[in-house]
Amino acid sequence: CLQFVHDKVREAAYNLIPDSDKKQFHYHLGKVLYSFCDGKDVGDTIFLIASQINHGKEWILRDKDLSICIAELNMKAGKKALDGCDHKTAYSYLGAALSLLPKDHWRSQYELSLRLSFLMSSAANSCCQYDEAEQILRRGLANARSLYDQLPSYLLLSQILQAQGKVKDVYDTCSAILTELGESIPEFYNLSMATTVADETLKMYEDAGEEWLKSDATVDKTLLNTLQLYKAISFASFFCKSHSMVVYFASKAVQLSLSRGICEHTPLSLLQFTSVAIKDDNAMMCYRIAKNALSLRERFDLATQIPELYMNFYGRVAWRFEPFQAGVHKLRQCLDAGLSSGRSNIGLFCGLNEIKYALCSGANLKSLLKRIDYFLHLMETYRNEATKNRALLMRETVSSLIDNGQATSIEASACVGDLDDPKNKLREAFFYYSAIRCYWVGHHGRCRYYGKKCFNLFGQGGQATSYVAKFYLGLNSLGLIRKKSEVQLNKEVVRVAIAAMKAAADNSDWNFSNKFRLLQAEHLSLSKRYDTFMYDESIESARKSGFIHEQGLACEKAGNYCKDVLNMEKALEYLNQARECYEKWGSDLKVAFIQKELDALMEKNCN
Repeated sequence: CLQFVHDKVREAAYNLIPDSDKKQFHYHLGKVLYSFCDGKDVGDTIFLIASQINHGKEWILRDKDLSICIAELNMKAGKKALDGCDHKTAYSYLGAALSLLPKDHWRSQYELSLRLSFLMSSAANSCCQYDEAEQILRRGLANARSLYDQLPSYLLLSQILQAQGKVKDVYDTCSAILTELGESIPEFYNLSMATTVADETLKMYEDAGEEWLKSDATVDKTLLNTLQLYKAISFASFFCKSHSMVVYFASKAVQLSLSRGICEHTPLSLLQFTSVAIKDDNAMMCYRIAKNALSLRERFDLATQIPELYMNFYGRVAWRFEPFQAGVHKLRQCLDAGLSSGRSNIGLFCGLNEIKYALCSGANLKSLLKRIDYFLHLMETYRNEATKNRALLMRETVSSLIDNGQATSIEASACVGDLDDPKNKLREAFFYYSAIRCYWVGHHGRCRYYGKKCFNLFGQGGQATSYVAKFYLGLNSLGLIRKKSEVQLNKEVVRVAIAAMKAAADNSDWNFSNKFRLLQAEHLSLSKRYDTFMYDESIESARKSGFIHEQGLACEKAGNYCKDVLNMEKALEYLNQARECYEKWGSDLKVAFIQKELDALMEKNCN
């Protein structure tokens, strides 16, 4: 039987309309739909209505009242698209809305202009149109009638500037607005002052008690805006000011919330504070505060803040008590969430921490290298320079661990600046990755040099890398002691490393027990008068934690010890295990090194 193909029938009927009349056809169709749906929640149908009616812009502009109505329709469509993370669609509808406003719209349609300016800038920012987003915002700021009307735009401006790596501009902007709001911004803040304000904040939290978290939420808009400004200036200070200034701003935000009320921005304030205030002697308390902050997700709608919440919790706090791998998983989710929500700068920072913890976890190096290259591609796409040099340092390290860069290196390299400049925020990362890279490659003198730099910078440190560095530097110093090099100085490094690993293992057996036991084993092995049980414990602990690289390292050290005490059969067994671990890790460099050791050992046995 014959059937009409209805799409083709519609297409044929549509083609009967002269091309010159098609715009008017769509416009009238949109007006009919609009007349039926005006004032109603029509869901996604709003996109169809707006798309159809926008064909008639030339007729819309002839009627001033209609222009405003259709501008509002497009604004609603753009807002809905933004909420659904469809940023390009939002940009299109909001642009259409702006084009329908009269020339004097800031005078005649102030509220609409203020709202539309903010939304259009948000959409442009999410589409990486940073220059346009900033221009729109600055026009809006110039036309806003009060500071309180300006505050949302200033907060968005700080995000746009952050995305472009203009952290000094973020700092200056937030500092000026916080001053206008009556907040005190110090010109200088030292470590002693930071320790004092952090301790005061912890005491205020303890005095408020856990019941404070259940208190009625405040609707104080000034407080909400102030907390967001403190959040932005804290993040900017991480890059352009001292750590002490970061502690000050994070502490002030928590103190404000403790004294004036809890709100949806309190959880992030608490997490920012704990991420910079945490030390060995307050780690458990800071971890408890951070967990309480995350629990507030059940009370407030924090979906848009998840990338920042997890970045602070898993990036700076949780590693002391939870597996490194948990941070890798959560931070990878936050990279995707940050990009899809238009917060590319936060998403990319989460991605940077994901890679850092993946390397600490012993992730397959070749897969990790591909991940870093994808990350670098994202930074090019989103025009983000703030984290690029750190990512390149990581890439150089991973490339060295795979094959010493012979086949995996790239032309691009990190620009680390003046390493003698205390304001250089890349110094810590450069010395850390250089020390780790030199240890694994076998450049123990260089590892010692970079290690001394690390020790001077890290102090107690709030980062996992400070403890990982101490572990490898402790092993490196044990090797130098065997070579009779600076014995007393290296003994002190070993003592500090063992004490640090013991303290860390008390909190997180998963992350640090294998490291503590391997340092102990190597330390005791200097006497050559004990069995391999401590090595075996380190090997088993690393295996249970999934640290394949450190499992291989413990096997390698155990094999070397067995060689020293002339137990060649056991040495072969351990070194074969080490080779298998390094193969799984993806380190061709270490596989080749161990194979060379095995060949020499086999030849010696044969002779």
